[in-house]
Amino acid sequence: MRIPGMTAATIAAACGLVLALFSGAAAPAAPAAAAPSTLKEAAQTTGRYFGGIMSTNSLANGTATSLAAREFDMITPENEMKWDTTEPNQGDFHYDRGDAIVDWARSQGMRVRGHTLVWYSPDADSQLPAWVKQLPLDQVRAAMENHVTELVSHYKGKLYAWDVVNEPFNDDGTYRNSVFHQAMGRDYIAHALRAARAADPDVKLYLNDYGIEGDNTAKSNAMYDLVKWLKDEGVPLDGVGFESHFQVGQLPHGIQSNMKRFADLGVDVAVTEYDNRMPVTDPQTQRPVNPGDLNQQATDTASVVSACLNTARCVGVSQWAVGDADNWVPHSFPGQGSATLFDVGYAPKPAYHAALNALGGGGGTQPQPWGRWNTADEIRGVNSP
Repeated sequence: MRIPGMTAATIAAACGLVLALFSGAAAPAAPAAAAPSTLKEAAQTTGRYFGGIMSTNSLANGTATSLAAREFDMITPENEMKWDTTEPNQGDFHYDRGDAIVDWARSQGMRVRGHTLVWYSPDADSQLPAWVKQLPLDQVRAAMENHVTELVSHYKGKLYAWDVVNEPFNDDGTYRNSVFHQAMGRDYIAHALRAARAADPDVKLYLNDYGIEGDNTAKSNAMYDLVKWLKDEGVPLDGVGFESHFQVGQLPHGIQSNMKRFADLGVDVAVTEYDNRMPVTDPQTQRPVNPGDLNQQATDTASVVSACLNTARCVGVSQWAVGDADNWVPHSFPGQGSATLFDVGYAPKPAYHAALNALGGGGGTQPQPWGRWNTADEIRGVNSP
């Protein structure tokens, strides 16, 4: 019987479908989506970012900028926004170095974390100009608020976040005896945050410190109490940065639970300056004394990234370099190095793949056999699973 309106072609197609159903033939499966192959792409699938730092020196290095553009979607200037660079003399502001990094990052579709507005700066670094330290104490607040206002206003609408106050605590949890604390006590932190918010209502405002990553230590408890006080007082604060400068195999206890307790106060958390150093034979090649440390570094890195992924308000991870060639560790910790995800030639290390895998990515370039190191033991140490 012919059904009105059905053509021969339609009937044939219908018959073919029936035969396929009865024969058990399955329709072709849609191809699986490829796993993200870069850190930034993998992090983005989780609603987070993966970042690094950039200096003016690195900005002139095409290998470093190419790697950063491929792998990172958040950039923090290393020193280019610190007080000695931006206001070396009172009222004399310079933005060219910071602007160069911001302009480059934005041209690559990256966001930028401003670093940093108020920092005590150890005397050895001298990144807080002498004129600030020598001010009469009754003039410090005005100078600080003016500095904050000028910088935040200059970059208004261009930054994702500011590290407003950097490293306010000693290792024992007491406040550093900075000129700011001498002049205002802990209130200097609230004054700086309020000045930053007045200058840019939309940028994220952070406190940032090292040694606060572990749960229930003197320093992390001090930061926790500070954040709670600021939130209770209605002071604008959006996040806490855990710098995360570690030594291989010595991660602090309770990183994830510590992130959660800060998040429970109503702030975001972020890993802001991650590196994980190990003993090396020399600062140029940063060849590990024990090549097996590279595998431990990979394990540590996966743990840090996973802690962020398992904390709803952890917004991202940044390492403190583009690669080992740019990292501060060999200069500040003699005999130490190889602290980042990329070696001195910007090749990915096992830690890179550990981070990528933890973020749900895959593929990409496999770890290099470190050909400039010639022994089979070294090659096995780098590449062993």
